[in-house]
Amino acid sequence: MCSHESSIQPAQFLLVVGVPVASALLLLQCLRWHCPRRLLGACWKPDSQEEPVAHPTPLPEDEPSRGCPPATLPEMAAFYQELHTPTQGQTVIRQLMHKLLVFSAREVDHRGGCLMLQDMGISLLIPPGAVAVGRQERVSLILVWDLLDAPSLSRAQGLVSPVVACGPHGASFLKPCTLTFKHCAQEPSHARTYSSNTTLLDAKVWRPLGRPGAHTSRDECRIHLSHFSLYTCVLEAPGGREARKWLQLAVFCSPLAPGQSHLQLRIYFLNNTPCALQWAMANEQPHGGRLRGPCQLFDFTGARGDQCLKLTYISEGWENVDESSCQLVPHLHIWHGKCPFRSFCFRRKTASESVNCSALASEIIVTMHTFQDGLETKYMEILRFQASEEESWAVPPPVSQPPPCNRLPPELFEQLQMLLEPNSITGNDWRRLASHLGLCGMKIRFLSCQRSPAAAILELFEEQNGSLQELHYLMTVMERLDCASAIQNYLSLSGSPAPLRGGAHENPGLELDEKL
Repeated sequence: MCSHESSIQPAQFLLVVGVPVASALLLLQCLRWHCPRRLLGACWKPDSQEEPVAHPTPLPEDEPSRGCPPATLPEMAAFYQELHTPTQGQTVIRQLMHKLLVFSAREVDHRGGCLMLQDMGISLLIPPGAVAVGRQERVSLILVWDLLDAPSLSRAQGLVSPVVACGPHGASFLKPCTLTFKHCAQEPSHARTYSSNTTLLDAKVWRPLGRPGAHTSRDECRIHLSHFSLYTCVLEAPGGREARKWLQLAVFCSPLAPGQSHLQLRIYFLNNTPCALQWAMANEQPHGGRLRGPCQLFDFTGARGDQCLKLTYISEGWENVDESSCQLVPHLHIWHGKCPFRSFCFRRKTASESVNCSALASEIIVTMHTFQDGLETKYMEILRFQASEEESWAVPPPVSQPPPCNRLPPELFEQLQMLLEPNSITGNDWRRLASHLGLCGMKIRFLSCQRSPAAAILELFEEQNGSLQELHYLMTVMERLDCASAIQNYLSLSGSPAPLRGGAHENPGLELDEKL
């Protein structure tokens, strides 16, 4: 009997002691999961010890901290309601729920419609018949200027386009809709579109959409959508090939005022897309910065080092106040499309510091060289900046937004782009069309720096809400009968003949050659 009792005692001991100990350990683990570290330390520290100060772990430079509380349901409802409220053809730039967004929204019926973000190179086409007869659907087109929403990329991958969302998320139509936006990959077959089947406020889950090059042309991504979601484009060169993309180098500074002692230049390294330049302009607006001259293109490769910006010349009467005349931009900041910039600050010398300085310091001339580390002797771009006190820096008056634009059919757009792109000795190419649209010489020079000036001027014509009939008339006046014939052929197939206004009466000898 005694031996039986002694054999039971260990089991009883485990029940009496083991269960409370296990419960205590489980409770401690729960506290570690759910209780903040400082609070947990305060609960367990001895009275004689001071509470240690918790230092937050620093985030990488390209991943800024948000510190934003989670959104409540009413906040989320208000967020999406504002995005999908019709904007009457206007493009709106607004910060909503800690995201900087550019968006436009409208109602679409069975006749279809087009949304375009002004100056961004982004459009959404809803074809006729995509919405059932008798129904109206609200649709929105959104450019996401929040860099944290872009895909997480490897060192071999480069971001070559913006992040674009079509809303409402998950909406589907009777016919595929067409989303179009710009990319800056040098080789379109290396550009691969990605999609995140999530809402704007959810964590993004990016997945490839088809094979590389499936949705890309020379400088454009065109995706036929079965439903609405988020989209972007990533550069992925095949093994053994070098991936490259086009950058645009944009110089900004504030006006040079009489008596001003310092002047700062800021040089942005941007993807060569319209929306990247517009982001830089929006970023400069609070500081009074203005774009100085046309942007310069730069051939940027993913297999090289950091980008160097070297100050090589400052005009008499000014001096560089920075510690160094050479600055570096981390390679991945450019390759992953973070829109970085570097700045130089210059001080105007006083009359006692330089002979005849007062006569020269009213103007500043700066020359900079930029190149990828290790390639200075092979490839380099020269940036020149000049400003004087006499220049007019008046901000142009605000221009009212036009109504929803007419979108040129993609096939006709590409045909006209091919015909207008080659430079003519007489200038009767895209430059003549730009003049007819009212562009000045400086804007035409700016367009000449784009990858496809002809495409840029045709997009400007679209943004001015031009019709095919008007474009046909302009081509006839320009005596570009090949372009006029292409437009007339398209209009004939669609059952809408092109009226020959004005130009045909002024030039009775002109006839369209259908063989062109």
